[in-house]
Amino acid sequence: MILAFEVGRQYVFIGAVNGLSYALLALGVILIYRSSRIINFAVGATGVLASQVMAHLVIRYGAPYWTGVVLAVLAGAVFLGVAELTVVRRLFTAPRVILLVATIGLAQLAQALIFALPEASAADKRHRFPTPWNRDLEWFGISIEGGEFVLFVASAAAVVALSIWVRWSAWGRAIRATAADPDRARLAGIHPGRVSTVVWALTGAFAGLVTVFQEADSIGSFVATSPGHATMTRVLVVAVCASFVSFSVAVAAGIILGIVEALVRVNYPLDLGRFEAVLLLVAILGIVATTRRGAPDEAGAFSFSPRIRPIPARLRSIWWVRHHSRILAAVGVAIAAVVPVFVTTASRTFRYSEILLMALAALSLVVLVGWSGQISLGQGAFAGLGALTTTALVSGNDLGLGVAGFDVVVPMPELHFLWAAVWGTAVAAAASVIVGIGALRARGLLLAVVTLAFAVAAEKFFFTRPFLSGGSQSAALLERAHIGPVDLAPQRTYFYLALIGLVLGVAFTAHLRRTGIGRRIVATRENPSAAAAATVWPTGSKVLAFALGGGLAGFAGALLAGLYSTVLFSFFSVDTSFKVVAIAVIGGIGSVIGPVLGALWVIGLPAFWPDSALIPVLTSSLGILVLLMYAPGGFVQLWYMARDSYFSWLAQRKPAPLVRGRDIPAPPSIPDPPSDIALAASELTVRYGPRVAVSQVSLEVGHGEIVGLIGTNGAGKTSFMNGVGGLIPASGRVEIYGTDVSRLAAHRRHRHHLGRAFQAATLFPDLTVRETVQVALERRGHTRFWPAALALPSGSRHERRQIGVADDLIGFFGLGDFADKFVAELSTGTRRIVELACLVAGGSRLLCLDEPTAGVAQREAEALVPLLHGVRRELDASVLLIEHDMPLVMSISDRIYCMDAGEVIAEGTPTAVRDNPLVVASYLGTDTRAIARSDAGPEP
Repeated sequence: MILAFEVGRQYVFIGAVNGLSYALLALGVILIYRSSRIINFAVGATGVLASQVMAHLVIRYGAPYWTGVVLAVLAGAVFLGVAELTVVRRLFTAPRVILLVATIGLAQLAQALIFALPEASAADKRHRFPTPWNRDLEWFGISIEGGEFVLFVASAAAVVALSIWVRWSAWGRAIRATAADPDRARLAGIHPGRVSTVVWALTGAFAGLVTVFQEADSIGSFVATSPGHATMTRVLVVAVCASFVSFSVAVAAGIILGIVEALVRVNYPLDLGRFEAVLLLVAILGIVATTRRGAPDEAGAFSFSPRIRPIPARLRSIWWVRHHSRILAAVGVAIAAVVPVFVTTASRTFRYSEILLMALAALSLVVLVGWSGQISLGQGAFAGLGALTTTALVSGNDLGLGVAGFDVVVPMPELHFLWAAVWGTAVAAAASVIVGIGALRARGLLLAVVTLAFAVAAEKFFFTRPFLSGGSQSAALLERAHIGPVDLAPQRTYFYLALIGLVLGVAFTAHLRRTGIGRRIVATRENPSAAAAATVWPTGSKVLAFALGGGLAGFAGALLAGLYSTVLFSFFSVDTSFKVVAIAVIGGIGSVIGPVLGALWVIGLPAFWPDSALIPVLTSSLGILVLLMYAPGGFVQLWYMARDSYFSWLAQRKPAPLVRGRDIPAPPSIPDPPSDIALAASELTVRYGPRVAVSQVSLEVGHGEIVGLIGTNGAGKTSFMNGVGGLIPASGRVEIYGTDVSRLAAHRRHRHHLGRAFQAATLFPDLTVRETVQVALERRGHTRFWPAALALPSGSRHERRQIGVADDLIGFFGLGDFADKFVAELSTGTRRIVELACLVAGGSRLLCLDEPTAGVAQREAEALVPLLHGVRRELDASVLLIEHDMPLVMSISDRIYCMDAGEVIAEGTPTAVRDNPLVVASYLGTDTRAIARSDAGPEP
């Protein structure tokens, strides 16, 4: 027992040392994230590059140890410093997924530089890595090598020094200021670009220092490898547990994680992938904890260029312009179809099939990343799950389950290849939904960590389960698939199957984006609150995006299983997931044609010219970095820029079509209200942590009334309105026309004819005006998935009906010239009019308007007033209005409530509230001119 305890003690110590190395690399990740909101995948590779510089200097060229340390640290600083100046700064305003891929490219570039160093001799490779102290110690029965002791001492000193520098130095204050608000920091004389360069260089130096001491106890000096994806996953999970903020938490989390890993490996030596499954769970729990602590929101960072502009209205009558995308697609398919006729070599036909299917796998990221804004690094794993499930079902592997300590074997039938592919697609979609639900609170880069953890867990653990693997390191299709009389064994035949699969995937995805399903997913990405106000369920849209992305990846994997015949786990490693991301980003993640172009570049060029020395440079890290720097939207960005320029020139040469005026479309017949009280809020309370923003506020809006809500900034007006709409948690009771909606989610509350206009009038920047109005029309009738996805007659009729009503509304509100413009291109006043059009589109009867004149010119504000009266009249609606324009709110309101410090301090007619001493003291002030300017006009 004593011996077992001592062995356990030793493993705990080894785990602590490994965990400390994870924590130290995580500090570099945290430092960069705190300053620029970028997760840097090149931190570990930079450290290894620095350590190799150290090994060459000390061992090959006999440099003194500490000279080698200083030069290695400088090498790490120079590498990341130059990377920030040349790559990161140029791409800083690009979507964060572009920067994430760029850091992966930087890691590959560091690896290439390692291989570019002079080759070491056999004797040098056997030399121990340099260390300043070679003595071994033994404390409390724990054997400590000299390198481990140096790592502990150096690590403690580095953590303390880094913490002091960030906390107390002028540069540390500049980093915190830049992270909090770059614009204000710039006004304070801080140069965010210079701060970013210093942080990246410092991180490179720190990574170099840490890795030099980590390698101090290794036998081989010239390892020439970067930290594996499993190691970087551990580093990122440690950073997540520290919320990408706390150094001390990162050190503690790293040590604990290392100890847990050591104990798991000791207890399960024959199943080493168990810890990767544990790591996935820790990543999800860390994300939940981070988001609950209020981690910085990534909003606004995931709008992916290029914006694909609709065809100008005056060109839509030209047949070839209207169908130009279909014509080009047909030409591309025709060219691909004749390739096997001229290329008869089976190996090259195999490679061309792989190009098509990898493009299909990358298409999943168009939905998940391009539409939904959820960055996934696990699509290769979902493809692998589809491939292995298909293979297992075709092979008839029995399903082994452990139930209550007993092994239960469920015999599985051998399925036809196509049915197995359907099940493989469904399993991948279900797994994607499970991962998506588990990480639902995560967004953007945080989600990337979870999906990376899933990819590692899939490669190390899930793929090795007996049902998928059959107990071996590969899974094989026992017989070649047939589709009816067609034998798929010939490579040419399978190429055509892959081509059909890609065409179906592209057509399905392109069609779905043009329906209400695609619009709802994009709207949720752009503005979840506004989407919920349009009765779109944001959570459901995100989960649907995960299902579609996982299903497309699984479908590609199922077809790859038939292509490979014998499926090795290495085919679907984490590298495959990174390759899928690179294909999507290089081609253009905002368009369905982007993955095809990306696959032709990343996989096709080496296949077309296998003997070229230039091609590996173009498709490697260096080529990818150059491409991203000058075309961050990918190849498709260049195509759409050329297309839009040509169409703009052509439209100027063609006269504009005549447009007839339109009457306002009548909203669906609305019965008389079931109650004379449109809104009854009783004792509504809103809290943000310990702070009470709204304290037991009771407010009523009668049917047909316009009720003003005034008060100083921070009085709780918007929080109250958000609580009424269910956009934030609130206690109390809310009734809309007599129906208690207190327990309903936001999108369900707005189905009870509750309409909301927001202060910022952001709407959905990446949707056109027509698409935005169509999203609002979802209130009248939601687009059903299967009729829309399969282009059934009912789905097509629904889409045509929505387009017709949207065009009528756009014409009535005078927005015809803006119908095909993106909302982001509109002025604030025009966006306000679009908001009103959306309220009419949804047939709202209780309108909650938050400062509708904010940010608009006086003339536009005056024009909004009669328009608002018209909307109220057409909808027979009631209005709750937050407004700081006192003449406007006093003249338009039937009654007014005034709030201060989260409570109602006055209510009544405009005259009574204007003259109330509490309102005068807290809001209007004692300036008689301000009070006189707030003339309420005649009594209603």
